[in-house]
Amino acid sequence: MPRPRKRYQRPGTPPGTLNPPDVARVPKVSVTILDYNADSLEERKVDSITECLPYRDKSSITWIDVNGLQDLDLIRQLGELFGLHPLSLEDVLNTGQRPKFEDYEEYGFAIMKELRFTDTIAAEQISLFFGKGWVITLQEAPGDPFEPIRERIRKGKGRIRRSGADYLAYALLDALVDSAFPILEKLGDRIEILERDVVGHPTRKTLSEIYSVRRELLYLRRTAWPQRELIHALNRDDSPLVSPETHIYLRDCYDHTVQILDLVETYREVAAGMLDVYLSSNSNRLNEVMKVLTVIATIFIPLTFITSLYGMNFNTHVSRWNMPELNWRFGYPMVLGVMAVIVAGMLAYFRRKKWL
Repeated sequence: MPRPRKRYQRPGTPPGTLNPPDVARVPKVSVTILDYNADSLEERKVDSITECLPYRDKSSITWIDVNGLQDLDLIRQLGELFGLHPLSLEDVLNTGQRPKFEDYEEYGFAIMKELRFTDTIAAEQISLFFGKGWVITLQEAPGDPFEPIRERIRKGKGRIRRSGADYLAYALLDALVDSAFPILEKLGDRIEILERDVVGHPTRKTLSEIYSVRRELLYLRRTAWPQRELIHALNRDDSPLVSPETHIYLRDCYDHTVQILDLVETYREVAAGMLDVYLSSNSNRLNEVMKVLTVIATIFIPLTFITSLYGMNFNTHVSRWNMPELNWRFGYPMVLGVMAVIVAGMLAYFRRKKWL
């Protein structure tokens, strides 16, 4: 599980101070504009924010996507062009923020997480601004989680080309929410394999895998829970930025977040149950081993007593009570026979008691 990256301003720093991220995760900041309406579409890359100025007051829908956060001048100019509050721009640069939604009257501001999964879960912070006729997204890492939305816009599929900026914002948020489902599917497959291993042949590697899955699920829960609150806050808000038609789709997006949390909680319970089964299985195995060792030790107690008794080697010439058996012709075989009878009798008794 990735360690949450939380950056704090130096104590005493004025609010709204912009600092670049610790690591430049994108070699070069790129800005893409996608401007569209029901009948036309324009998509282009720009070299400076001043090229976005003609799109500020157009009647069409303008989507500005910024990939990379290390260019402070570019982000500052973007904030000045669209009237973005310095505090919201500060949150954009302080990666590792908790998902949230804030209403600035003139625009809405949301911070979301895009989840990716290879061997572990990786999260990228996505910042989203939307107002009347425009949407701005800022990504901190390479890779484009919004390519399916771009394709829908290019091909004019669905109602996205006929709707406003609020519907585009919903579509982007919904894409980020749904990024958790493939991860949950992979975690579910891992849990099924772990269940077979726990019941069949649990090892220390199995225990390590169980703890790894539990950490992934905990991280996923810490991400999905505030995202549910974000969608809920956006849906219940009476802001004029969101139309009644879009509220219907936001309710569906909220249902997705609830479904994700339900799956996470279910998998967490299964993982906790697997841990209990693993510990119980190991405890039972240890009990079986201890039982066998106890039986062996119990069998050897009388044998040890007999051999130690005859190992004292008393002199039979001094007294007839000093182990006359030492002079018997068949004393040694007789002692071995007695010991064999004792072992057989104890094994029969243990089996009768169902201890074996």
